[in-house]
Amino acid sequence: MFKRIAQTAGFTGLLAALLLTLLQSLWVAPLILQAETYEKAPAAQVQPHDHAEGAMPGHVHDAQAWEPEDGWQRVLSTTGGNLVVAVGFALMLAALYTLRAPGRTSQGALWGLAGFAVFVLAPTLGLPPELPGTAAADLTQRQLWWIGTAASTAVALALLVFAQSWMLKVLGVAILLVPHVIGAPQPQVHASLAPEALESQFKIASLLTNAVFWVAMGVISAWLFRRNNPELHASELPHAA
Repeated sequence: MFKRIAQTAGFTGLLAALLLTLLQSLWVAPLILQAETYEKAPAAQVQPHDHAEGAMPGHVHDAQAWEPEDGWQRVLSTTGGNLVVAVGFALMLAALYTLRAPGRTSQGALWGLAGFAVFVLAPTLGLPPELPGTAAADLTQRQLWWIGTAASTAVALALLVFAQSWMLKVLGVAILLVPHVIGAPQPQVHASLAPEALESQFKIASLLTNAVFWVAMGVISAWLFRRNNPELHASELPHAA
């Protein structure tokens, strides 16, 4: 069992991470690089646009902090980070398959969409993706809200999909709404150095690339898990006449 989980997670994480890196390099990274030009421009040339009265809290950058150069260093760093995250999520999916194995490879897409809803869509409703130069609330508070939102969404989806009692399903809806009723931590002033059009493009690009990543990871992991399990793999092969 552990060998099956490890093999599924390893290969799934590698393939999904490479796909995500490719999508980010083609779509997301150019938007980030464009936003960084506004962040690094002299203050006199770029004025932050805000959505409330007041000045934008400044972002503090450590002049000695290392950051990858544009080009192969940035791509390599992105690939490494994506690989670690993808393998971790793939381990989670493979472990869940041992409890409820996908009936068909295509069902992996549903698991992938569930992962997207838990780890991307639900947290994004309160904490949308941010470009460099965007005002943000305290990091610890945002992390705590993100973790709570992901956990509550996972529990809620499990109750809504697998619970037999309608009372448990109602409880699932309530759990799903709790973090959004509480609300995500927000900065005192919503402001950004990048134009609003660029922000909108970045949010759409981030959501779509993550959706493709999760669906691909769900399908790949389900296929590999079934392939490593002869009984499951045989059930999907066409029967001889």
